[in-house]
Amino acid sequence: MSGKAQLIVEGKQLAVSNLGKVLYPKVGFTKGEVIEYYIRIAPVLLPHLRDRPLTMKRYPNGVDAEFFYEKNCPSHRPSWVKTAKVWSEGNNRIMDYCLANDLPTLVWAANLADLELHTSLSRKRDVARPTMMVFDLDPGPPADIVQCCQVGLWLRDLLAQVKLKSFAKTSGSKGLQVYVPLNSPVTYDDTKRLSRALAEHLEREHVDLVVSKMLKSLRGGKVLVDWSQNDEHKTTVCAYSLRAKDEPTVSTPVTWNEVENCLKKKKADLLKFRSDKTLARVEKLGDLFESIEKLKQKLPKK
Repeated sequence: MSGKAQLIVEGKQLAVSNLGKVLYPKVGFTKGEVIEYYIRIAPVLLPHLRDRPLTMKRYPNGVDAEFFYEKNCPSHRPSWVKTAKVWSEGNNRIMDYCLANDLPTLVWAANLADLELHTSLSRKRDVARPTMMVFDLDPGPPADIVQCCQVGLWLRDLLAQVKLKSFAKTSGSKGLQVYVPLNSPVTYDDTKRLSRALAEHLEREHVDLVVSKMLKSLRGGKVLVDWSQNDEHKTTVCAYSLRAKDEPTVSTPVTWNEVENCLKKKKADLLKFRSDKTLARVEKLGDLFESIEKLKQKLPKK
């Protein structure tokens, strides 16, 4: 792919441009390849985007240049791009968020160099009600994803004690993320209260490795169990989204067996997935995160 092209995507005509532009300079990965990845991954990606207000993280000049977040859906969007009206505390006004509900919208966003897709934990019909609870395990150097695997397994077992099934994915950056599908009546106050309590419990039990407070001064060699993502006004990187790193790595769902294997072998690269590897995994394994949108679970009673 190079230059400009007109694509017909599910009956909608899309102008795409600068397809040969390199967005990942260290590996020569182009905008055309970004668009191709999102087209190929769409069958498993779109269910996780559907009806979730989308914050776009755009890198018009590549991952080494300036980027910007775009919460308000661009006014020059095609008429068929759906939006959701959401109150933004930070902007103190109602925002029109994009909804990437279909392949044409996904391709349109990719053409805007929206490398990273950050979504709400809620759907548009009830933005005050999360459908899941999320923990972001973020390692402080020299800790890496290997230590995150240990903390993730402790968290999985802790959640199992309160009869909650959890699923893991890489952040696509340094860490690991643990998702708890709910899809039942619940509030952010509920999920924030429980996630914080679990994070603080892990910190007490494993003080040498776990920290639950955001202070960077506390995080050297430890894993932050970030429970604060469970908030109506925050977003989390979507499963199968690219990340703006040196290479086109992907936030990739993994099995708990893979997490255990990474910890056992102490090899961080076992949980590093570039776009091509993620596509091959999906072809073989399907969507390991399918349950996130379907499995109904109730939080334990207070």
